[in-house]
Amino acid sequence: MFSFQSKMVAARARRVGIPFLGFPVEVRLLVWCVMLLVPISAGASQSDRGTSDLTVQAAVVVALEDNPSLAAMQMRYEAMQEVPSQVGTLPDPMVNLNAMNFPTDSFDRDQEGMTQLQFGFSQVFPFPGKLDLKEEAATFEAVAAGYSVDEMRVRLANSVKTTWWQIYYLDRALETLEKNKELLRQFISVAKTKYETGKGLQQDILLAQLELSKLMDQGIKLVALRKHQAIKLNTLMDRPASDQISLVAPQYRGMPDILSEAALFELADDARPKLKEREIQVEAARSRLALAERDRYPDFKLGVMYGERTGDNPPFMGGSRADLFSVMVGAKIPLYAGRRQSRAISQKNAELARNQYALIDEKGVVRAAIAGAATDYQRSREQYELFAKGIIPQAEQTVQSMLAAYQVSEVDFLNLVRSQMTLFNYELLYWKSVSEARQALARLEAAVGKGSIYE
Repeated sequence: MFSFQSKMVAARARRVGIPFLGFPVEVRLLVWCVMLLVPISAGASQSDRGTSDLTVQAAVVVALEDNPSLAAMQMRYEAMQEVPSQVGTLPDPMVNLNAMNFPTDSFDRDQEGMTQLQFGFSQVFPFPGKLDLKEEAATFEAVAAGYSVDEMRVRLANSVKTTWWQIYYLDRALETLEKNKELLRQFISVAKTKYETGKGLQQDILLAQLELSKLMDQGIKLVALRKHQAIKLNTLMDRPASDQISLVAPQYRGMPDILSEAALFELADDARPKLKEREIQVEAARSRLALAERDRYPDFKLGVMYGERTGDNPPFMGGSRADLFSVMVGAKIPLYAGRRQSRAISQKNAELARNQYALIDEKGVVRAAIAGAATDYQRSREQYELFAKGIIPQAEQTVQSMLAAYQVSEVDFLNLVRSQMTLFNYELLYWKSVSEARQALARLEAAVGKGSIYE
């Protein structure tokens, strides 16, 4: 809408039959200023866009596919999915092999009646319900890890969008600065010509040169800032930091309407992954509390043992020696329940309360983020409409009026140029409002999580 290129101005002037050469520099500059107020053709705009290759949607897709931090978080989730079945299974049984009661004088298996080789098997059985609770808690933690992956996707997409729109604004700002510099160079040329012919003042030249130097300094800062933002975007997309970032400049006709804050709050309660993660963490804490309470009950151990003996007993004892078979049953006694189990229950109660408070706090944080982003969007949207429908058209009329007054020598040339520069500065603020509005929408989408935030 407000994109201007000096080379296009010259081309248009040639098309409409206005040769620049052969006219006084004042007339050339006057024509140049007039041309800046004429909209540029759609064909030229399309040509500019053809040189770009990265839309905001494409940047998000690349980041979600290639970002290493997100990949690491995904692997963590997949690893945690394997935990529930592990903790919900009985511990591995124990197999024993014992050599018992061998005489030290001969180590002969036949010498003593109690000499034997024992083969045994034992298994620990947790109190009923403990394994189920362990598996339940681990399952909740794995589900929470899945929501943490979704949350990271949301945050990553937000970071990509906001960075993209910051670069977008910086591109527009640099374009605007270049047009300001071109205008000042034209003014310097005119001022020098008038000074050399005795019709102008040297101070006009110096003031224009000073303004040009200021713009050059601002341009240096903007270029450096754009490089930093490009590095950030490349990092988010897992690209080399030095890769060039070229954006597709979208064309928007106004700003969309968004849902009410109440509707956005309700949508976030159902869709924001961070809230879902907190809710699942509360359930996991409840399961761990129930497990701690169940730990007051004993675990059991069952074992069997078979002892093989060789040799013969004395005749009066029946001759050959019989093998032996043993059964063992054990139970873990919570002897120190006051120092262990009871303290563990208190700990898990505190952890449950902590997770409940964390959920409440996260809901407050999400609602604050929604309200803040919605407020920022409405402000930027109002500024956008004010610049698009009020300030810039008024500034254009001012420039046209100054041009008419300049033709009859009612306005000095410096004020004319400054009015044109003011128009350019308003254009810069216009693009800033566009960028800030889109960044606010990105933050709002991230705060809600999923679903459409638009009416």
